[in-house]
Amino acid sequence: MSKIYYNKDADIKIIKKKTIAIIGYGSQGHAHARNLHDSGVKVMVGLRKNSAFWKRAQKDGLRVVTVPEAAKQADIMMILIPDDKQREMYDNDIAPHLRKGQALAFGHGFNIHFGQIEPPKDVDVFMVAPKGPGHLVRRTYEQGAGVPCLMAIHQNASKKAKKIALAYAKGIGGTRAGVLETNFKEETETDLFGEQVVLCGGVTELIRSGYDTLVDAGYDPNLAYFECLHELKLIVDLIYEGGIANMNYSISNTAEYGEYVSGKKIVDPKTKERMKEVLKDIQSGKFTKQWIDECKGGQKNFLKMREELAKHPIEKVGKKLRGLMPWIGKNKLVDKAKN
Repeated sequence: MSKIYYNKDADIKIIKKKTIAIIGYGSQGHAHARNLHDSGVKVMVGLRKNSAFWKRAQKDGLRVVTVPEAAKQADIMMILIPDDKQREMYDNDIAPHLRKGQALAFGHGFNIHFGQIEPPKDVDVFMVAPKGPGHLVRRTYEQGAGVPCLMAIHQNASKKAKKIALAYAKGIGGTRAGVLETNFKEETETDLFGEQVVLCGGVTELIRSGYDTLVDAGYDPNLAYFECLHELKLIVDLIYEGGIANMNYSISNTAEYGEYVSGKKIVDPKTKERMKEVLKDIQSGKFTKQWIDECKGGQKNFLKMREELAKHPIEKVGKKLRGLMPWIGKNKLVDKAKN
């Protein structure tokens, strides 16, 4: 089992003596930068000159510089731009300015594990990966809590990489909830698997297929939306708070019995075999090659799939129904006008 570290195990003074550059100011970037700043750490944000986030970061009271300038000035650089953009930025804007004794940090192990980025041996390389979206990382920090994090050390040139990583995790609020020690391989492969099979790929396909089945059978699309998407949050919250058994305690006996007799008809042994196929593709690097090739080709298929999904009837129905429930939009995790 992984060792878990808490506030008492981390000394934030270690990074208060250093300058940290957050590369990127999206979901995770804005949360890391603002949390570190509020923790009393000297932090800057590294962006491209034409970045739409430049003024936003400045408005949030942060110092903003170009990525090459950040690489020259920072002691620690946390790279939080999308996976598919990291290698080019690293090669062009970061690597030429790296010096002995610096630390390179990541919020996900993808590019290190799959060899897209190969840092010099005289710099520390570590990962601090919050297990939640950046907007939640920021919100929980402001509430005095935190989101659990994963921590891994890839290179320990300074012999202090673990202490630096723990201090960083404390700065963003992670040690308030707990920091689990892992490695880049395990974090990357389990993260990709969870996203593809359960959290994103599996859940969204299940929602759309359930919705389509009801609508095709002649049921009201509004009811199909409520039964297959809207109420999912209620179920997930129960599982999140106390596990699957907690959810079963709360739902009706009829719903629980239906879970037992029908659930395995949907997710059967053949489904698990296909899950294993997905995991094998991740472990072998097949998925990574496919994604890299897609990015090199301009992401045409990726963008087409995104556009087609946005046109699914459940999106139109959902937008209308959410408009009747204004409380849903209050304190929402993603506000495109702000983050």
